[in-house]
Order: sequence, then C-alpha cells, then structure tokens
Amino acid sequence: MKPPDFERYFGVDFSGAKKAGDYIWVAGLVPRARPPGLELASLRPLAALCGTADRGPALAHLVDLVRASDAALWGFDFPFGLPVELFPPGTPWADQFAFLAGWGDDAYGCGLECVRRAVAARARMHIRRASDSEAKTPFDSFHYRVIYQTFFGMRDVVDPLRRTVGTALLPFQYRKLRAAKRVVVESCPGSVLKRAGAPHQNYKQPAGGPLTLRRRRTRHAILGWLSGEVAIADGFRRVMMRNPGGDALDAVIAAVGAARAVPHADHRAIAKHPRYRREGHMYL
Repeated sequence: MKPPDFERYFGVDFSGAKKAGDYIWVAGLVPRARPPGLELASLRPLAALCGTADRGPALAHLVDLVRASDAALWGFDFPFGLPVELFPPGTPWADQFAFLAGWGDDAYGCGLECVRRAVAARARMHIRRASDSEAKTPFDSFHYRVIYQTFFGMRDVVDPLRRTVGTALLPFQYRKLRAAKRVVVESCPGSVLKRAGAPHQNYKQPAGGPLTLRRRRTRHAILGWLSGEVAIADGFRRVMMRNPGGDALDAVIAAVGAARAVPHADHRAIAKHPRYRREGHMYL
C-alpha cells in the first residue's frame, strides 16, 4: 500500500466564504537535489488563477486544477468528513454527501443540525473526530467557525474529486492508490506547526493592515522552521510576510505537512482504522 512517486506537492489554504477565491491560496512545491529537498515553485491566490473570487466558479476551477495534475500530492486545509456519531452506526463516508446535498447552500443550517444530532447522540454540542482529538485541533469539523469550510469543501471539492478516475482521496480510497495519478489528503497547518514544535499562534491578522510586531516576529520564526523543510525565494517570503490573514503561509505549511507525512505514514494501519475510513484522517 505504497503511494506513487510524487513530482509535485500542493498545499491549499481553504475558505468557504462567498468570495472564497480571495482567501484560498495554492502553494506548489517541487523536489530538488540539494537540501532541504523541496523548493517552493508557486504561490498564488485562487482568484488570480481563475479570474474570479466568487465561490462557485472558484471552487470549480480548484477541482479542475487537481484533476489536471499528474504525479501530485495535494494537502487541503479543511475537514473531509463529519464525526461518525452524527449518523446511524455503520454509515459509510459516502452517505455524508447526500446529507450535505439536502441543505442547498445553507452551511450554517447544516451546522445547527449537526449540533442537534451531537446533543441527541452524546448530550453535548460538539464532538470531535478521532483525528481532531489526536491532532488537538482547536475546533471540531462542524463548529460555527469551521462549518463553511467543511460544508463547501466536502460538497464542492471532495465530492467531485472522489468520483474522478485517477484520483485517490485518503484515507477513504486506498483501493484506488495503486493506479492513482494524484493523491488528495487533509492537512491542518496549525497542527503541522504543533507537531514540528514551531509557533502556531499569533501569526494571523485577519483585520488587515501592517502586521503587529508580535505577528511579524512569529512569522519570522515560522519561516525559520519552514526554511529547513523547503527552499523559499525572497519574493515568496515577502508574499507570506505581507499577506495579513496568513493564508499564503498556511498554504505552504499544508503542502509541507502533506509532503512530510504521506510518504512515511502507516497506510495499512490507517486504512484499517474503524473511524478514519468513515470520518477522515489528517496527514501531518
């Protein structure tokens, strides 16, 4: 159960906002012979790649980018599934997409239904997936701060990709891995930083404006760690320092996290895990 040899590694910092293309960044890494072994080759917001920030066409273009890639590993920063407790015992992962489809574009309403089911199942409003607990993520996959990413990411990106020939979404489609031209996994930048022992807080400034001194220092520290994982040209460094929300930086971290984790993961154990194959697993 060995992944294919990858020639490109992509990281996507995702958003479910109406103007998602302005907030989604796509980073591309390529192998290189000299240490640290990877080089940042591309880093752009999705709106610049497809010509629009509107969520629908932007996400459709993102799917096209994945489908057009070859010998590629993609790390996406959003949950690929919901906790098993929200569904009848034994419900397969594929059935979650029918649940999402019943909500139109009402991601918030879907999140409220998830909360209702969580209370009914476990007498508490929020339930984490096994991988969320292991990675110590700050929120569960249907928290109000995350549900737009989960909803539109699963419905508009994961759903079409899981039905694409030559694409293996792990850990759900290990049966497709042998013939896969591209592999798609979930990668959480914050959790990648935690695993690496790098700063993982106080580097984002969504309100915009010049970065505060604290955030500048934190980003420099993160870039110091990243430099040991991937070669980064000065122009890309400036982009990551100047992007207020940290989306550009997160896209690179997601790519590095996937590139570090997937080739060395215990895929046989992950594939057999009773929860991962029905709710997802983060490759960190």
